[in-house]
Amino acid sequence: MKIIIDAGHGPHTPGKRSPDGMREFEFNQETALFLKPLLPGDVQFVHHNKRDVPLQERVRKANNAKADLYVSIHANAFSTGWSSAQGIETYIHSSRPAKAMAIAQAVQHELIHATGRRSRGVKTADFYVLRHTQMSAILVEAGFMTHREEARLLRTASYRKTCALAIATAVKQTCF
Repeated sequence: MKIIIDAGHGPHTPGKRSPDGMREFEFNQETALFLKPLLPGDVQFVHHNKRDVPLQERVRKANNAKADLYVSIHANAFSTGWSSAQGIETYIHSSRPAKAMAIAQAVQHELIHATGRRSRGVKTADFYVLRHTQMSAILVEAGFMTHREEARLLRTASYRKTCALAIATAVKQTCF
């Protein structure tokens, strides 16, 4: 099985920060690094830690690799200041592909169980990476950078490792 990991956005993406300055890519990249060795099979990245990789390039790499699964890792935000919005949500494409739904439900379940955070559920969206990939694809929002407590968690290696382990557990349960 070939799995693509996408640490969403990039190191220089404008915005995509907590109100106190943590870049989303910091969480996404480190969580992706923790996740890779936990997954069996051929696991590849489509992001880069030094430059912002356009979504089209990420999707093209995944499609050219003939991957079986695309996992995009993100941290959420609500406004530019601190807010009360919190929790974890996992997305699949709005066409609701059955295999992606099963993987997303398992990932959501494992993340909530492992982190104790609020579940915002499995949701659908027409995000570029979900629409244009030719394999099952999910996008995980592992907490809100604009919620003080979750921003604190998103900064820690232990939370990043917990999220990676939860994602890996769910993927292994549903795909292997």
